[in-house]
Amino acid sequence: MTTEFPPRLFARDSDIRALGEGLLACALPREAWTHEAHLAACLWLLTERPNVNVDAEIATIISRFNESVGGVNDDAQGYHDTITHAYVAGVRLFLSQTSETGLTARVNALLLSPMGRRDWPLRFYSPERLFSVAARRGFVEPDLAPLPAAAI
Repeated sequence: MTTEFPPRLFARDSDIRALGEGLLACALPREAWTHEAHLAACLWLLTERPNVNVDAEIATIISRFNESVGGVNDDAQGYHDTITHAYVAGVRLFLSQTSETGLTARVNALLLSPMGRRDWPLRFYSPERLFSVAARRGFVEPDLAPLPAAAI
């Protein structure tokens, strides 16, 4: 995972909401599904869409979106279960610690936080384990440190 690029921050709540709704509706252009978009959509789902069970539904949501834009979810590309669930844990941890209240402020603070970094899962996983086929296809437990738990 590359960490040398500064995150692209969001300007408006409406941009984040449109991104989340576009993800759910499979109506985003493929190029809009960036690292920042993944995290913004996750935070939006966790905070503004209580009707979505993120833990149970995120794999289907992202896989369906990937396929809608011509992507493939297989052993080498597309949806990655372990990375996704590591970031869901990271977003929950961030939400349990932040004092930010507005959607844009929270998303941008997340992107600038340790939990928003592209290499954040590597604090818990060796590259071999994280980038394995098993980790892509299903959740695998970390081998370096436990994922943080946050009560939200």
